[in-house]
Amino acid sequence: MTKHDSTPSKSPLQPLLASAAAVALAALLAILADSGSSGWFGLPLLAELALIAFAVQWLAFVPAYAAQTEHYYDLTGSLTYAGIVLLALSSVPLDGRTLLLATLVLIWCARLGSFLFRRVRRDGKDGRFDAIKPDWARFLMAWTLQGLWVFLTLFAALIAMTKPGTAALDVWAFAGAAVWTVGFALEVVADAQKSAFRRDPTNAGRYISSGLWAWSRHPNYFGEILLWSGICLIAVPSFAGWQWLGLISPIFVAALLCGVSGIPLLEARADEKWGGQPDYESYKARTPVLLPRPPRA
Repeated sequence: MTKHDSTPSKSPLQPLLASAAAVALAALLAILADSGSSGWFGLPLLAELALIAFAVQWLAFVPAYAAQTEHYYDLTGSLTYAGIVLLALSSVPLDGRTLLLATLVLIWCARLGSFLFRRVRRDGKDGRFDAIKPDWARFLMAWTLQGLWVFLTLFAALIAMTKPGTAALDVWAFAGAAVWTVGFALEVVADAQKSAFRRDPTNAGRYISSGLWAWSRHPNYFGEILLWSGICLIAVPSFAGWQWLGLISPIFVAALLCGVSGIPLLEARADEKWGGQPDYESYKARTPVLLPRPPRA
């Protein structure tokens, strides 16, 4: 899931300010895109869902910091996705578009959450957190940013799900479901291929360049961007006015994976490990970073 800079901080002020900015951004977007639905505590429903997303992370941070473990970080993120969607479902009249969005998100978070949890249990740790776990402010920022990640990724879906009189299923819904299905399939197959590659002891210390990974160096990320674009397509007919800010959702996912936490980090690690090796440099030269294409000789 999200990944963070590992440079030690000299003061808790910077990470605390970043955490506060994350909460303020989510609250602002929730208020601007609110459709008039009221939550359980009298606040706009979207704003309450955003605050709950953060609150879950903060509650999980306490035992995680005490035990100095990141084992439940990704699992907590996935459970937060599911919890927010289920809370939204319990707060609005149900219709076809709302149920479709909820079903697709729940399928995705169940699959990815279990996959990431098994991976960190198998590997014993997540190296992203080695330097930040002892620093309470930076570790708290990591959990807070996960709350922002959950809310912004779900933003388009939540706008549609919480809007009274959501539009009936139409061509947007079916097109979005088709895009989601392709993206989900790409992500699942790519992750399965990489897991099988790593389980083979003959591949120890090698990089994967077969299957979907011969078409793209990061096919799982392409699938992730595609499936959230599908979710946004399903939600589009519900947008009006400030609710068009829901388009932020797939843009945020793409920006996060392509510019912050996914591709840059993994490319740097791969270059450090295999850079200069002729076969690896040849693989990089013939294989696109993200957008898949048939492998070239």
